This record gives sequence, structure tokens and C-alpha cells, in this order.
Amino acid sequence: MKVEIWSDLTCPWCGLGNHRLDKAVERFTHRGDIELIHRSFPLDPDLPSSPAVSTRQMLKQKYGMDDAQAEAATRRVEVLAEREGLRPYIVLDNKKANTQLAHEFLAHATAQGKHAEAWHLSFRAYFGEARSLFDVDALLELSDELGLDRDETRQALVERRFRQQVQDEARRANALGARGAPFLVIDGQYAISGAQDTDALLGVFQQVWDATHPQPVQIPAGDAEAVCGPDGCALPGDHAARG
Repeated sequence: MKVEIWSDLTCPWCGLGNHRLDKAVERFTHRGDIELIHRSFPLDPDLPSSPAVSTRQMLKQKYGMDDAQAEAATRRVEVLAEREGLRPYIVLDNKKANTQLAHEFLAHATAQGKHAEAWHLSFRAYFGEARSLFDVDALLELSDELGLDRDETRQALVERRFRQQVQDEARRANALGARGAPFLVIDGQYAISGAQDTDALLGVFQQVWDATHPQPVQIPAGDAEAVCGPDGCALPGDHAARG
């Protein structure tokens, strides 16, 4: 079962949604049959890459919120995340800037075999430690932590080697109907919007699994008929062979 999740790295609901998705996969009976793929979906492509601005300031400028509204908009997700084991989870006191380059770094890390590790590290660095993800030097620190070649990573970022890939992933999300993030698609046809809780995700996993993996019906041996295949027919075990 292929599960794709589109996220932006500074979206607080994306960080929580990815955490919940990981928990759902861990608890799913058929977790070994799930292929989990992270996709890039930068939500503010017109935001400058520098200087980074405070989340509080961004909420005021973009949505016209006052301090009380900004507090209410961010503290809820902080509390939810911390209740679910993400401590600390820094949203209001964090900074915002363009995440395009950070997503290009994730694409580079994926090409180097560090797909899930890079996504997890980036979310943890941003929401857990309020670290910058917005310039080459900050991303090279993550590269070092992942054990990637520093010079090769720098070259990929400076050359903008993965810019088109990131843009293509965002366009595909839009084509699939995404109007925000996180956005989840299972087997290319079942879409889920928002940071659904773990139990809800488990329920969807099971529904999709049951729909795509019909279960055999158990019939008592005495009622069974012969089963025919390309090489002949196999009789039920209680039928004696006849010469």
C-alpha cells in the first residue's frame, strides 16, 4: 500500500500530521506492506528567504491577527503536539521564511538514500529546536548530521539541482485536489486532508486494505468443491483418489 504525504516544513499541522502518520504506520497490522513517501508542498512560495520573520509577525502581516489571535491560532497545535510526545513543539516563538531551498535539500537527501531520516530531522530541528532551515549554511548542518557529503550537498543547493522536482511535487498535489497541507494520498486514489489523528488514519488504512485485499471465505471441508487451475483440478482432501 503506497502512502504519500505532502507537507511544508514550517507548517505546524504538517509536523504533527507526520508524527501521527508514523504512529499509525507503526500500529497497522500490515505495516511491512506500507511504502511511505514524503512529498514537498511549500505553502508560501512568495515568502522571502531572508530575513526570517517571527511567526507572530507573519500572522499579523498575512492574516491581520492581533497578539491574542496569534496566540490562540498557535498554542492549540503546540498543546496537541506536546500531549502526543513532541516536546517541545515551538510554533509561535519560531521564525518563518521561504522553504523552497529546504525542500530541495530534502530531495537531495532522498537521492542519497536518506529520505525518511531527512524529513524527520528537519521537522525535529525546526519545531523541536527552533533552528533555521532557510539558507545553505543551516542546511549543511543538517547534511552533516545525516552523514551526507558536505561539498556535494552544497553544490546541489547552489546549483538548485532539485528545484524543478520540488515544484513538480507541489503541482501534483494541486492536481490531486490539495488546498493545503498536510495532504495524504493512498494508492494514488484515496485522499485525506489535514492532520487526522492516529486512530482515524488507522481506520482509513484498514478500509483501503480491505478494499484492495479481498479476504478468502473459509468453507467447511465437506462443502468444498474441486478447485481448478491451469494445470488441472485439485480435489478436496477428503475425496479418495480413484484409479
